[in-house]
Amino acid sequence: MTVSPSAVRSAFAGIRTPKLAFLGWVTGGHTVVHWYVALLAFTVPFVEEEFELSSFQVAAILTVHMSVSGGFFLLSGYVADTFRRRGRLILMSTIVILGLSYLILGSIKSYSAVLVAATLVGVAVALWHPSAMGSLSLKFPDRRGMALSVHGVGASIGDSLGPLVVGAIAMAVSWRIVFQIHFLPAVLFAFVLWNRLGTIDDTESEGAKATDQSFETYVSGILSIFTNAQAVAVLASSALANMARVAVLTFIGIYLRDTLSFSSFKLGLYLSLLYVLGIVSQPVMGLVSDRIGRKAVLVPSFAIMAVLYLAIAYSGGGVLLALVITALGAFFYSILNVTQTAVMDVADDNVQASTMGAMGFTSLPFMLGSPFLAGYLVDRYGIESAFVYAAAAGALATVIIVPVRFRKVRTSAPTPPPVG
Repeated sequence: MTVSPSAVRSAFAGIRTPKLAFLGWVTGGHTVVHWYVALLAFTVPFVEEEFELSSFQVAAILTVHMSVSGGFFLLSGYVADTFRRRGRLILMSTIVILGLSYLILGSIKSYSAVLVAATLVGVAVALWHPSAMGSLSLKFPDRRGMALSVHGVGASIGDSLGPLVVGAIAMAVSWRIVFQIHFLPAVLFAFVLWNRLGTIDDTESEGAKATDQSFETYVSGILSIFTNAQAVAVLASSALANMARVAVLTFIGIYLRDTLSFSSFKLGLYLSLLYVLGIVSQPVMGLVSDRIGRKAVLVPSFAIMAVLYLAIAYSGGGVLLALVITALGAFFYSILNVTQTAVMDVADDNVQASTMGAMGFTSLPFMLGSPFLAGYLVDRYGIESAFVYAAAAGALATVIIVPVRFRKVRTSAPTPPPVG
C-alpha cells in the first residue's frame, strides 16, 4: 500500500490557506486530546496495584470511559451539527475537561476518583470527535479520507508520545504528580486553540451553513444511515473492532507490567508502539481509500489486526512482542478513521458530525460488555485469553464487511469557490 509523492501533492492541491490552517490547528488539538486519553490505559496497572483491584474493577475503568463517550456521542453530534457556530467553544471545552480529569486522578486517592476521571475523559472524547470530524468532513467533501486521516495523525502522535514521556518521568516522580501538572498546559492550550480557530474558521464560506436545523430534519438524516447497507455493515464491523480494542486496552498494560514485569518506562514505550506507525499509515490509508475505495482498506486491515491480536498472546516478552505491537500500531487507531469516513460517505451533509454519534451508539452495548467478558476469560483462562478474544472479534468484523458493495468514492475535487 504505497502512495507516490505526486499523489500526496495532488491530495493538497487547490486547497485554500484557511482550510489548511483549520486542518492544522484541529489536528494539533487532536494530538493534545489523545496525549491525555492515552494516559488512561497507562494508569490502569498503577491503580490496579495501589487499590488491589479485581479484574472486574479493572474492566469497569475503561468500560466507564467507553460507555460515557459512546452514550454522549449522539448528543454531542446533534449539538455539533445543529449549532455549528459553537464548534470553537466545544473544542476548547474538551481540552479543559481533559486537564481537569487528570488533576482529579492525580489528587484524590480513591477508586471512585479513578471512575470520575474516566467519566470525564469519556465526555471529552465525545465532545471533540463529532465537532472536529464533522467540520473537516464538510470542508473536504471530496478529500474526506485525506482530511480525516491527517486529523488522525495528530491522535497517533499524542497516543505515542503521551505514555512514553509520562512513563519516563514517572521513573523519577510519582505518576500522581505528573498528572496534577497536566492541568495547566491543558488550560493554556485551550485558550490558544480558541484564539486561532476564531481567526481562520471559514465554515460558512464553504457552504456548511451555521444555522439551526429542525429536529425532524436531523432525525431523518440519522435514520437514513441505518437504512443504508454500507453504513450498517461498517457500523457492525466497527462495533466488533471496538470490542477488540477496548479488551486489549484494558488488559495489555497489566499484561506488560504484571505478567512480563516491565518497568514504567518500558510499559510506556510498548503502549506507545500501539500508535507510532499510525503516524505514517493514517495518511496513506486515507489517500488510498480516497483513490480505490474504503472497502479495499477495511477488509485487509481488520484481518491483519485479528492475526496480530492473537500473536500478542504467544510472542513472549522480547523483540518479537515489540514487533507485533509495532505492526498492530499501523492499524490500531488508523482504521477507525477509515470506518468513520465510510459512514460519512453515505450520510447526509446535515448529520456529518452525528455519524460519530451513530457509530458510538451502535458500538455502546458491545463496548460495555467487552471488558467484562474479557475479564471473565482472564480470571478463568489467564490474561492471554483477552487477546485471543480480541482476535476472534476482529475476524468476525472482517467477515461481515466482505460481501457488502460500497459506494464509489468521489475523487475529483471541485473548483474552490471565490473567497467572500
